[in-house]
Amino acid sequence: MDIEKFTDDVYTVAEKLTREKPPEMKSRINFVRERLIELYQKNLVKINHSVLEIICASNLIAQGYSVDIEKHLSNILVCDVFATKGDGTFIMEIETGFTPPDHALDTIDYYVARITSKIARYSQFCSKFALATPVVGILPIPEIFLKPPSKRTAHELKKMKDLCDRFYKNPPIEANDILNARLHSVYLINIDKCFAKQLDPYAYLDLIDKLQQVSELDL
Repeated sequence: MDIEKFTDDVYTVAEKLTREKPPEMKSRINFVRERLIELYQKNLVKINHSVLEIICASNLIAQGYSVDIEKHLSNILVCDVFATKGDGTFIMEIETGFTPPDHALDTIDYYVARITSKIARYSQFCSKFALATPVVGILPIPEIFLKPPSKRTAHELKKMKDLCDRFYKNPPIEANDILNARLHSVYLINIDKCFAKQLDPYAYLDLIDKLQQVSELDL
């Protein structure tokens, strides 16, 4: 653990994010900065993930939210970013695409199940739920989450439930949680320039489709 290096890095990012910002916004971003340092001292966060968290937190603060990070939602569930504004709550989970070595031979299935489980588990604790990822990553968001619950078919539900059951058994992902899960938005994080851009899930999947089409033409 290198607390001096971690502190320097987090201060550098926070300084970029607070430049020319009003005092209230600076104060809220600096609160997140100090919270990250506190969590690092307890060996609960890493620098790469912390940079992503403070960038995303800054985006929500700019929208008028009060923000906390690594907030406990239950005995087993901790969210990356938790924000409140008025009576509304916003939870954001940051995904980097990492998969454990145990899933080297089923990486895609594991990642789809992971995304599904996060949407199903976390969205029930908030008014709005978002996924965030660095611009270099692609989130395999199942299309079932683009539909309202009333339009999700039994076949789609069983398919996602069976996939989650392969990887999540303790506790399992409940079918009703998948049925009622909501994904409000996707955030693309530009780490080098310290900003995050919000997209709705439809626009995000359309962007991914276009990128894949371009890649196929280039081959």
